[in-house]
Amino acid sequence: MEQPIKILIVEDNVIIADDMQSMLEEIGYEIVDNVIVYEQAEEVLRTQQVDLVLIDIILASDKTGIDLGKHIRENYDIPFIFVTSNSDRATVENAKTVKPNGYLVKPFEQQDLYTSIEIALSNFIHSDKAKGGESMQEEDIAVSNSVLKDSIFVKKQHLYYRIQFGDIQFIKADNVYLEVNTVDKKFLVRSPLKDYLEKLPKNKFYRAHKSYIVNVDHIDAINSKDIMINNNLIPISKEFKEFIISSMNS
Repeated sequence: MEQPIKILIVEDNVIIADDMQSMLEEIGYEIVDNVIVYEQAEEVLRTQQVDLVLIDIILASDKTGIDLGKHIRENYDIPFIFVTSNSDRATVENAKTVKPNGYLVKPFEQQDLYTSIEIALSNFIHSDKAKGGESMQEEDIAVSNSVLKDSIFVKKQHLYYRIQFGDIQFIKADNVYLEVNTVDKKFLVRSPLKDYLEKLPKNKFYRAHKSYIVNVDHIDAINSKDIMINNNLIPISKEFKEFIISSMNS
């Protein structure tokens, strides 16, 4: 299931915060919460799924947005963007110490906000953590090689979405591309099958054939040469057949 990117807004000016939320929801993002101080942001991060944080540097608390950026950098693997009225050298140098994924100066337009978020997400998922992740565009659909704890990023048209690992049924190699199949959708990614397998949970995903990775939770039937997943017949190797039968009988 596709999930819109979930954004936390940390801004102590309520009017600006509400305006940002309206802009973001109009584009298609989901706002997890809209808070004004460090402590509230910390609580949201601890208890809810957040994909990206927009942070005002000056907050209505003793701790600043830079303190929050440091907290995120030390405890969470998600991107954050500073949104501030301050663009003086001292503030910028201080902000750089926590390595934000973006820096947006107020006032700004909806397009500025959108661009900053998309660049931050793109840079984040194509960082070294993605280990050479590469995305492609084909018929306005693309999939990133980047992996989070429970999902992968999928780019569809102009927004990034999450695809939960559990929703992936099987992956088919087709020349230099992979076809990632979910219950009702199909996405393309450019990656070797072997490399992609390493990014998936090892207790669920197995190479069933030289051209296929399958999620064992979605196997509906098996015979001597194939398995069936959602009415798709997928060829299997002798080794995988023995593994599946052994697992079923254990």
